[in-house]
Amino acid sequence: MQMRNHAMSLGLASGLAIAFGAGNALAQTSINFTLDWAYQGPTSAIIAANALGYFDEEGLRVNIDSGSGSAGAVTRVASGAYQMGFADINALVEFTVANPGQEVKAVFMVYDAAPFGLYTLKSSGIETPGDLEGRTLGGPVFDASYKLFPAFAAEVGIDEAAVGRVNMDPPLREAMLIRGDVDVISGHYFSSMLDLQSRGVAEEDIHYMLYADHGMDFYGNAVIASGAFIENNPDAIAGFNRAVARAMQFIIENREEAVAMVAEYDPLIDQELEVRRLTLAIDTNIVTDYTREHGYGGVDHERLASSIDQLATALGMDDPPSVDDIWTDAFLPDAELRQLP
Repeated sequence: MQMRNHAMSLGLASGLAIAFGAGNALAQTSINFTLDWAYQGPTSAIIAANALGYFDEEGLRVNIDSGSGSAGAVTRVASGAYQMGFADINALVEFTVANPGQEVKAVFMVYDAAPFGLYTLKSSGIETPGDLEGRTLGGPVFDASYKLFPAFAAEVGIDEAAVGRVNMDPPLREAMLIRGDVDVISGHYFSSMLDLQSRGVAEEDIHYMLYADHGMDFYGNAVIASGAFIENNPDAIAGFNRAVARAMQFIIENREEAVAMVAEYDPLIDQELEVRRLTLAIDTNIVTDYTREHGYGGVDHERLASSIDQLATALGMDDPPSVDDIWTDAFLPDAELRQLP
């Protein structure tokens, strides 16, 4: 009888442990998260937060999918298929204008400086923005630099209509420039520069024009969340941001290890290339004068408002959103948790 009671006690304890464990699993908040593009070095903070268990510690179960552009990432989040994502905040501005009532907001700024730019071969003779007139620009239709070219043209004072446009699939972009099918291409600095070099073009043979160097002080990619998820799961968003803030410090100090984590999602990536890509993104887009002083994750409201106005003027937006329509800092971790290492 004593053995039977002992067995029953063990069974009850085991059952309670299983139930407790199941309860914990059920208590986790599930988040479908979409990247803006492929699994690459610059998006390693999200992946590292998952791989290092930071999301788990916040009670989150995060599924990370690759994307097909910032516009697509915003649409995915707005649709409810994904609760959160990674997207260019300027694409979010455009979406908000085109889809009133569908609330999506940025909750954590990753690229304090936007990576937008134009790239050409020095043999083309294109050296200044004025040299673009009469030439042909190529890029994917959803590429942020390509979409924002009218704003760049307006800012530098050239005739947008005098620059031919060729839409192309992303894998053809650099190849078409090298072949001479187009004179200039658009893209993220940390992508186009390295992709051209990987195709045999020497760095010194590439001429680039970064939008930030020509008066366009735009923010870049941020973590975004749907309005419904913000309303119903504020603690989950705060926890997500805390995990990403920790992971940002990790990837800045452990770049090779961060890229190795990305390779778990896509074993076909060139890890050496992705370490270089991550380094370019950190040095150009993440570590800036502003983030050195204030830490990463937040925004300067006046600067963001100015960039929205600049975008609205260039793209003819009649009723652009306010900063509060597209951004909230309500879920940012304390400033000491967001300092550069």
